[in-house]
Amino acid sequence: MSIQEKSIQVGSLEWFYREATPVNPSTQPPVLLLHGLPSQSYSWSALMPDLAEKGFRAIAPDWIGAGFSAKPDRRKFAYTPDAFIKALAEFIQHLQIERFYLVVQGFLGSVGLQYALRYPDQVERLAILNTPVSSASQLPWKIKQLGLPLVGDMLTQDPLLVDRTLEGGSGYRVSDKDLDVYRRPFLSSSDAGRSLLMTVKNLQFKSSMAEIEAGFRNWNQPTLILWGIKDPWLPLVQVQEFAKMIKNVELVELEEAGHYPQDHWSEKVSNNLLLFLRRQAL
Repeated sequence: MSIQEKSIQVGSLEWFYREATPVNPSTQPPVLLLHGLPSQSYSWSALMPDLAEKGFRAIAPDWIGAGFSAKPDRRKFAYTPDAFIKALAEFIQHLQIERFYLVVQGFLGSVGLQYALRYPDQVERLAILNTPVSSASQLPWKIKQLGLPLVGDMLTQDPLLVDRTLEGGSGYRVSDKDLDVYRRPFLSSSDAGRSLLMTVKNLQFKSSMAEIEAGFRNWNQPTLILWGIKDPWLPLVQVQEFAKMIKNVELVELEEAGHYPQDHWSEKVSNNLLLFLRRQAL
């Protein structure tokens, strides 16, 4: 099952996204997969054919400012959660998607959770992979330093930041083939580094975590949490406490996975995700 690479213009922003379409389309809602930092939609490449094979249309965009999507100047795009949520809403509307399964991962994946809280009627089911969900969560130094004055300006212009962050969070070596894709935006333009700096700088992490923690106390949609317990940045205990306050939730611990489970443990993630998506509603 092949993955198509597409670009669309939505207002003033150009979105790049990957899509895997089933041979025999079903009536199931599509699956929207949102990546974290400093990743891109490519991180879902191993899962998307599995989803399509089972009849699910899979769509994975590069966030604005990341991967191969537009990297507008900060005067034209604020790089705040509200700006990302508004842009994502317009992207979804442009694709004429009314309801979908939502899968989020990582720092910036948290914006996907904020989107779900603000547009709950659009989200059929929710899957969370190693995404900050607690007011006790903190930005790890490897990511936080990317948004600091002067230091961030230098670090975000170094393509090797991708290697250091992805491997630091996962605990595994990323293949040269994959690193070629992850590094490419940083090698082709300084805009990639500037956009990453602005994204980290404007995450509004504390208030975002407060919104997520408060909002999910009233969340009712079926939710799957897939958690790499070797994540050096997000302790398992935080998501265990989070899971206790949600109705209709399943927590699956991935013993060998770190912060980016879909990159290194895609088969386990795929199997659990498909079981969850195909389960009959109670």
